[in-house]
Amino acid sequence: MRTNSATVLLALILTTGISHAQEGTIAPKYSNEFLALGVGADALGLANSMVAQTNSVNSVYWNPAGLIGVENWLEVGAMHSEYFAGIAKYDYIGLAHSIDESSSIGFSAIRFGVDDIPNTTQLIDNNGNIDYDNITKFTAADYGFLFSYAKKLEKLNDLRLGGTFKIIHRKVGDFAKSWGFGLDAGAQYKTKKDWHFGATLRDVTSTFNAWIFTLDSETQEVFLNTGNEIPENGLELTLPRLIIGAYKKFEIGSSGLYASGELDLDLTTDGKRNTILKSSVVSMDPHLGISFGFKEYVTLRAGISNMQFVKDFDDSESLNVQPNVGIGLNFKNFYLDYAFTDIGDASIALYSHIISLRIKLDKPDNATSSE
Repeated sequence: MRTNSATVLLALILTTGISHAQEGTIAPKYSNEFLALGVGADALGLANSMVAQTNSVNSVYWNPAGLIGVENWLEVGAMHSEYFAGIAKYDYIGLAHSIDESSSIGFSAIRFGVDDIPNTTQLIDNNGNIDYDNITKFTAADYGFLFSYAKKLEKLNDLRLGGTFKIIHRKVGDFAKSWGFGLDAGAQYKTKKDWHFGATLRDVTSTFNAWIFTLDSETQEVFLNTGNEIPENGLELTLPRLIIGAYKKFEIGSSGLYASGELDLDLTTDGKRNTILKSSVVSMDPHLGISFGFKEYVTLRAGISNMQFVKDFDDSESLNVQPNVGIGLNFKNFYLDYAFTDIGDASIALYSHIISLRIKLDKPDNATSSE
């Protein structure tokens, strides 16, 4: 009979988070949280305060209504980052196309994964002998595919509206996989005094992830012998999240210098979270980003987020915040952004260096002449 304490890693991966799908359809906290990390070093440097000001290819993620700001034939965005000393990798690519002055479309693909995880469930054979040749490797990865459309309503003072259809695929080696589908909706509005307001409602109708587990009999035996439950097929539900924001840009004289700031408020509906404003129904998490720049050439960014009260050993509480800084450079239609940020946990995880690129492309000459 196999007994193997080295299966803890695999058991945790299979049972943490996705084990919520075992009993029917429930709504656990932090479902599909890889889609809450953010994209673009410009946004991460601003502590993810983007819902009101976003106007690029990255709007597919932040607020689909912002795709109206894409004026070129094609805009491309990309980002790669690594966390936990390179163990986890996060990749993003986005495409956006301006159909006309009042409508745009966009697509984004996101992957967050851990590769080459040792599978030690068969490390000890039936005779109790350790055989390292039985160790195999697998990948645990989450994928998100987002398709967006935005429309400007000129009859309503250029109100911008957008929607996103997203497909979610999560896979843990050959042991488990899920498919999910969801909808996001967004809006942006600019006042006559140049105040920008935005709102994004993610998972409008809730997002369902249907989990299927394919554990062979030997792996199930290991799970039982190590005191772990056998996961069962089921549905995991992601409840709606509303993000609202306000943005303002101030010109500093006629020198080309400017300052801007945005304040966002995330409202989650999956129960009480460790945020500054919280209740059993809604938890509210504010985050603020400010920037200073010279025209569109150079931009300095800073922001604070993840404001939490942390309890010390003596039961006293102190306010903990996550600082973020960044810089952006622009040369013609090429944008390079960098952010220094602590994604995931402001007090434990190491700070991460994030770099992203964004390119605006005009319509090819041969495509123009063929019309």
